[in-house]
Amino acid sequence: MPNSSSFSEFLLLAFADTRELQFLNFWLFLGIYLAALLGNGLIITAIACDHRLHTPMYFFLLNLSVLDLGSISTTVPKAMASSLWDTRAISFTGCAAQVFFFAFLLSAEFSLLIVMAYDRYIAICKPLHYGTLMGSRACVHMAAAAWVSGFLYALIHTVNTFSIPLCHGNALDHFFCEIAQIFKLSCSDTDYFRKNGVIALSACLYLVCFVFIFFSYVQIFRAVLRIPSEQGRHKAFSMCLPHLAVVSLFISTAVFSYLKPPSLSSPALNLVMAVLYSMVPPAVNPLIYSMRNQELRDALRNLSAMDFSPATAFCL
Repeated sequence: MPNSSSFSEFLLLAFADTRELQFLNFWLFLGIYLAALLGNGLIITAIACDHRLHTPMYFFLLNLSVLDLGSISTTVPKAMASSLWDTRAISFTGCAAQVFFFAFLLSAEFSLLIVMAYDRYIAICKPLHYGTLMGSRACVHMAAAAWVSGFLYALIHTVNTFSIPLCHGNALDHFFCEIAQIFKLSCSDTDYFRKNGVIALSACLYLVCFVFIFFSYVQIFRAVLRIPSEQGRHKAFSMCLPHLAVVSLFISTAVFSYLKPPSLSSPALNLVMAVLYSMVPPAVNPLIYSMRNQELRDALRNLSAMDFSPATAFCL
């Protein structure tokens, strides 16, 4: 019986059969990738260079932008290379690395979104305790916990995924290595718990985290509606709505991709959903956070007017 160790490579899903469409796909992915690099890079630089943004909310936003850059860089460059050079192959080691880093960065991002929801809950519902509960040391510890939890989650899933015997070839119905697609190649009558138990446990953990975010925002909106001044309500909403939009985009695309009924499953739909949850959030998150945030817009405006001499290039 062949298993995963007998494969030296996997075959990814080809986007198109003609070179013209492959080149079109390359330029489309390149545009999305450059937009993500530019948007997240500007946010990272603006937060690092503007001392007015050295607050817990922007510290977490900086971490989120770093995770977004990492997650889109894990999948898109390989997809662009496959389209440009008309190749579907990815080495076994490369596939394992892609699975690990994508799971690591995506789960760390979700953990960070939970931390950001907690930050907004404390800022609006318990403002008098904000300085105590969200000190610099506490923020560093919470961000580190998000990164470490993502690392451990990815390590467990990667080891579990690539230790399961594969009996159905090495062709993946996806444009990057994804755990669910690798499981489809596994032997259906073996390792049932290892294939489904870990995924079920992960789904439960994500559900608990989603419930925490949901009830946090219920409390936040109840507190916001009690603010007497319209300006105060507007400021509170401008701080919360971008984060809520990012959480909704992240969860809705991922949940639909993994929990949609089998009757709706098709290679084309799977491809579209994979693009939505792996590429769209990193590209649009900077736009979402900068649209309603005057402080961030001012920092970006100052950054665009900055003289990028060697003295100012390393403002960190």
